[in-house]
Amino acid sequence: MTTSFTSSIRTALADLRSAAASLNRQPVDKLNDCLRTLADLTEANIPPLLAANALDLARMDPDNPKYDRLLLNEDRLRAIAADLRRVAELPSPLGTRLEDRTLGNGMQLSRVSVPIGVVGIVFESRPNVTFDVFALNLKAGNASALKGSRDARDSNLAIKTLIDEALSATGLPAACYLAPAEREALRPILEADGLVDVIIPRGSQGLIDFVRANSSVPVIETGAGICHTYIDEEANPDWATAIVTNAKSRRVSVCNALDCILLHCTRVSALPEMLHELGQTHRCEVFADERAYAVLNGHYPPELLHRAQAESFGTEFLSMKLSVKTVDDIGEAIAHVARYGSRHSETIVTDNEANKNRYLKEVDAAVVYANASTAFTDGGQFELGAEIGISTQKLHARGPMGLAALCSYKWLAEGKGEVRR
Repeated sequence: MTTSFTSSIRTALADLRSAAASLNRQPVDKLNDCLRTLADLTEANIPPLLAANALDLARMDPDNPKYDRLLLNEDRLRAIAADLRRVAELPSPLGTRLEDRTLGNGMQLSRVSVPIGVVGIVFESRPNVTFDVFALNLKAGNASALKGSRDARDSNLAIKTLIDEALSATGLPAACYLAPAEREALRPILEADGLVDVIIPRGSQGLIDFVRANSSVPVIETGAGICHTYIDEEANPDWATAIVTNAKSRRVSVCNALDCILLHCTRVSALPEMLHELGQTHRCEVFADERAYAVLNGHYPPELLHRAQAESFGTEFLSMKLSVKTVDDIGEAIAHVARYGSRHSETIVTDNEANKNRYLKEVDAAVVYANASTAFTDGGQFELGAEIGISTQKLHARGPMGLAALCSYKWLAEGKGEVRR
């Protein structure tokens, strides 16, 4: 990496910092107009967007789990345009008075929501993220520093062209920077403290780990989901089958998809029926421990059934694969989640009130469900309007991050000449 390469990125980020300051002076209506303009431009430019996306797809193996994330089609682009308009209609998160009180000395003290400033997003293979994060950042008054992967280079460049056009058409500053797709462009962003306020990585655990280890800018971890469904001794069998099938098959390449079934040992005989649709319709590969394998052998497609290995647990498959682990009690299930989970989304299926409450209390994850699919971990499903990611950490934001999570706050103190003695 050359000094000039790093210098050009820092110059662009400095310009973005100035744009963020200008953005903070803009009326909310103008931000919404920009999002509606971008929606119109997206629908008007479907053919060139798909042509750019086709260049990216041609470089990727269709069997790669990332292929579906990379794929754009007309339906997805129209859905993106609808999402942009939906974000424009959401209430502004800015200027909300979070707290108001009068101090004992007579001063008026308020806590008010404000933009974070410059938000860096590092993401892999998902060009829809380029639309999503720009829209949410803009609505929250933030400038966007985007670092996509080489996989989505042509798609991201085409999208960035439309973003620039929408900003210009509505008289807004150039509040979006797309860094070069080369891997070497990442480190200058991670080291841009003073220019970038926060970094949000969206992608694999490897990407998240790299960003966390190498960033001097504060990081909000999102994305990696190793999700479990625990089928308790007193689980409703119909609910268990429906939840497992939905959590695994709805969309395998997303972070809230099921990776591991934890099954109470007294329910192991129910496995063939529980996994019937996954095997026959969805052709899901299963990596089963010894007790589960013994029951499934002869009752599940043999070419899809494997004995579990050590690496079968704690793996985010992002494909039509899952592991099965039998446990002797709820304590063992909770311990397994603690060891192998990613603190993303976990669920228990049970009619036992005490076990349900214990699981909800003791499992450490951003979202813990009882008798529902982990597929619901989504900003739209939580009626937040939209999300920038699923935070798996505990500071600032946790779980689906909507507009409010893209704001900070500041204290406003108004006095009448008071001085401290």
